[in-house]
Amino acid sequence: MDKIREELVSFIDASLPVYQDIALQIHAKPEVSNYEFFASETLSEQLKKEGFEIELPAAGHRTGFAAYYDSGKPGPTVAFLAEYDALAGLGHGCGHNIFGATSSLAGAAIKHVIDQTGGRVRVYGTPGEEGGENGSAKGSFANKGYFDDVDFALCVHPGGSPEHGLSSRNYACAPVDIEFHGKSAHAAGDPEDGINALDAQILVYNAIGLLRQQLTDRIRIHGIIVKGGTAPNVIPDYTLAKYYIRAADIDTLHELYAKVEKIVEGAAAQTGCTGSMQLYQNLVENMVLTPSLDALYEKNLELFGEKITHKPDKVSPGSSDVGNVSQKVPTIQPHISISDTKIAGHSIDMCNASKSEKGLAAIGLGAKVLAFTALDLFQDAELLAKVKEDHRWHVEHQKEMPL
Repeated sequence: MDKIREELVSFIDASLPVYQDIALQIHAKPEVSNYEFFASETLSEQLKKEGFEIELPAAGHRTGFAAYYDSGKPGPTVAFLAEYDALAGLGHGCGHNIFGATSSLAGAAIKHVIDQTGGRVRVYGTPGEEGGENGSAKGSFANKGYFDDVDFALCVHPGGSPEHGLSSRNYACAPVDIEFHGKSAHAAGDPEDGINALDAQILVYNAIGLLRQQLTDRIRIHGIIVKGGTAPNVIPDYTLAKYYIRAADIDTLHELYAKVEKIVEGAAAQTGCTGSMQLYQNLVENMVLTPSLDALYEKNLELFGEKITHKPDKVSPGSSDVGNVSQKVPTIQPHISISDTKIAGHSIDMCNASKSEKGLAAIGLGAKVLAFTALDLFQDAELLAKVKEDHRWHVEHQKEMPL
């Protein structure tokens, strides 16, 4: 291990108790999307103490932040992605208290040595990964140019398994509201005076069901009618449905989105209603893998005596806004074990694991592996160029990737 890596390990070991305490504090005060005031302030204040310049709020999110440090010397720019939102009614059942602390500690560690290597380090605090009010903030960071001058992005997600895993592909997702406005009337006395907004919504629901017959396995659509009327004897003048429109790649998602828009237009025309379909939070793009960057992470994980369990490459059924970042720059989001037994995500068991001894220890391990991975690319320009070319190829060929 060279001198810089020894410095990274020493810094992380010395700083770890501070970040473990932050993770426990965030765990004790779970906050959902757009309300992560304590988490964003606590993490950003710690990074300010480490010598970062802080932007808060950031990217149009009141609980988003960006922490910057520039060595003033030529070199790459790395962005560590920090999540810290909780699940409504459950708390940190996805381990984001550990996620945010790990990325922040890794960023602080690189900042500690970057004056020797040159380059820039950033930590982006990205709210609402679980969705919700103003959710999926990484989409905003990507759309507003926060990655335009970034060379690569790193993070590691807590996993409810005794095994460590590499980044996995997932579905792009458009979370949409479908609304119809009609005209109310007494359903028994004056039905001819009404324009039934529920009829329009039912037409959409059934038409999407029929559309599924002609869709490939690369696509998923599911939704619910949230507001369907107020009383059986009143023709509804307003209805609202929420859908997730998903696809294994972003181009297919855009094609599917246009088809569902046509269904909404058709339902409005058939019933005389006014219809609309729009995103109610950021569109979530699919994860594009950069295998060479994951391989670097695996190599560095093995330096600490840990192994990756390799699984078949297939698309995960879920969605995450880390995909929005991966469309822009080489990105990894491997999984680090925080449990000695297999437990379900988004569960009380995962919530408990997120404050466990193993969960807290994962902050140090994850920070070391992420920092070493960043340092590899800071020290080897040819390696960074190969990673970028690998990423470019996978972006261009994402529609060809098997399920």
